[in-house]
Amino acid sequence: MTEALFQFIWQHSLYRLTELSTTSGETLTIIHPGKLNRDSGPDFLEGRIKIDNTILVGNIELHIKTSDWLKHGHQHDASFQNLVLHVVYDNDTEDLVDNTPVLELKDAIPPHIIDHYKDLMQAPSKLPCSGQHHIVKSITKENWLGRLLAERWEQKLGDWNIMLEDSAEDWRNLLYWRMAANFGFKTNASPFLMLARSLPLNILARHRASLFQVEALLFGQAGMLNLKFTEEYPVSLQAEYAYLRKKYNLTPVPGHLWKYLRMRPANFPSVRIAQFAALIHLSEHLFSQLIETHSVKEIEPFLDITASSYWDRHFRFDEAQELPTPKSLGKDSIRNIVINTIAPIQFLYASKQDTPELREQALSLLESVPAEKNSIISLWTENDWEAVNAAQSQALIQLFNQYCSLRRCLECTIGLNIIRAS
Repeated sequence: MTEALFQFIWQHSLYRLTELSTTSGETLTIIHPGKLNRDSGPDFLEGRIKIDNTILVGNIELHIKTSDWLKHGHQHDASFQNLVLHVVYDNDTEDLVDNTPVLELKDAIPPHIIDHYKDLMQAPSKLPCSGQHHIVKSITKENWLGRLLAERWEQKLGDWNIMLEDSAEDWRNLLYWRMAANFGFKTNASPFLMLARSLPLNILARHRASLFQVEALLFGQAGMLNLKFTEEYPVSLQAEYAYLRKKYNLTPVPGHLWKYLRMRPANFPSVRIAQFAALIHLSEHLFSQLIETHSVKEIEPFLDITASSYWDRHFRFDEAQELPTPKSLGKDSIRNIVINTIAPIQFLYASKQDTPELREQALSLLESVPAEKNSIISLWTENDWEAVNAAQSQALIQLFNQYCSLRRCLECTIGLNIIRAS
């Protein structure tokens, strides 16, 4: 028995509720176990119990052994005075706390509760509930996935909200920053975001009509134009950036931050910057357009972009390829941007505007995107839980990263249902 499991059992009433009595023989009824307290002080607040014919409301403390009261020093802490109940797994010491009834639960907990918990904690699979989650009702799973998606967005959008405040509530700027980070995908998201934050959107907007100047600004600020080139195009970009850098007093990010190792050439940051330049060049009023979209099919035309013709034969400057390959943003990349930027920013905007219908629109947008394909989703599929859309795949990623991999089964709805199953 662990403290976490014991609290879990008490919180969810996973013990025999009838014929309870205190260690002094008084009849005990648990009306409400109280609210779990994650701060200092007693474990459960505002519990409600009945001893014989008297109803008591107050705080409840839990321990594995009664003697843990002394080990934890509660006798010296005023916040542990006047408890209505001291709940223990094993009452190893009599009459320890004055005027506080004691309930021993050791014989009231069904053995299968502890056995199921051990099975989850000791499971060799990366998914503790592998082979068991099928016993949980589909509606329970769907509701839990909905909560997990909200939790994932809350974590992500907390940082975004700070960025929005940094940009003086300029939604266009937030979209620019987050879209840039998304074009870096996982490996180069950080330097891409640094690039965007080093180059004000209003400067790019002044030069949007010229793809050449947009490229010069982005590649220059990325620290990629400080080499000696032989080809005419990068040399021209270099000269243009030198002029624009001086004009706007710009400071580029360090070029060594960009990562190329173990990456497909199509995902090289140089290619992604060229594609991002094309997006800036072709987009006007992008935020107002994207905030109104309802499906991935509506969004695809906005993101149907191809890098300038120089990149047809290049993945990096001065390294020409024999066969031309237009560097278009593929469907998988577009879906990634919808999942990780557009749907979340719609949700944040709706929350800020307090517009429930727009929040539902953001969720519907995510549901219109096919489920992602990655190692985590493959693991769930192999264990007979298949995501039907991106909303579910995002939730399953959250479930694995924040619960399964950390063995937080006691905080998971799936874990609760498996543990309590008879």
